[in-house]
Amino acid sequence: MYAPERQQEILRLARDSGRVDVLSLAEEFQVTAETIRRDLKALDRAGLVRRVHGGAIPAGRLDFEPDLTERESTAADEKDRIAQAALAELPADGSVVLDAGTTVSRLAAALPLESGLTVVTHSLPTAARLADHPGVQLHLIGGRVRHRTRAAVDAWALRAYGEIRADVVFLAANGFSPEHGLTTPDLAEAAVKRAAVTSARRVVLLADSAKHGQEHFARFGDLADVDLLITDKGLSDDDTAAIERGGTEVVRV
Repeated sequence: MYAPERQQEILRLARDSGRVDVLSLAEEFQVTAETIRRDLKALDRAGLVRRVHGGAIPAGRLDFEPDLTERESTAADEKDRIAQAALAELPADGSVVLDAGTTVSRLAAALPLESGLTVVTHSLPTAARLADHPGVQLHLIGGRVRHRTRAAVDAWALRAYGEIRADVVFLAANGFSPEHGLTTPDLAEAAVKRAAVTSARRVVLLADSAKHGQEHFARFGDLADVDLLITDKGLSDDDTAAIERGGTEVVRV
């Protein structure tokens, strides 16, 4: 296969799946990783893809944001394992902030009935899961609700997070890496995530490994702001070591 043919096929794969990675492409096309990197560089120069850590995404996808139904069904097994592992990070009878995100919402659903926690969230799906929990004191942050994520944003939410100091925030992100930090597609949502991070003494990021290396439009922090990352075993040893060198503990489940 000639390079232009291969690049056209790489572009199709990127548009179909939303992302391609170097190693998988090298295996599929039976070429070296360096050859694939040259292909991606050529496509990037043409404005057809944007290179990210370990691969590329289609041009114009930095602000792409799947709806809740699609996100709930993506990496479901990994998210369930991450949520179960996050239970060990809950403080005893303390206070937690639960960010808007499908993995964090799974953590909310898994809270034991005997939990005696104060929970603060700006996520409507998470609040709905905890509304009838007998041991939880639930505080729902208000604001403008984004239809795509069912999360409250803007001034009301920012002001409320500025008035609390919780033990732990369980954070979600659409993309994370040591190079690009923590990112999400929407600026208003990024602002609330940033406020949630500063509202807690400890930051725990719950994110499946497919989000590693992804870069989205709105940046809301450094990966070094995170005390603990709980992810799945799809995160490589090299990437884990790079993250831990920045001061973030990593647990892979």
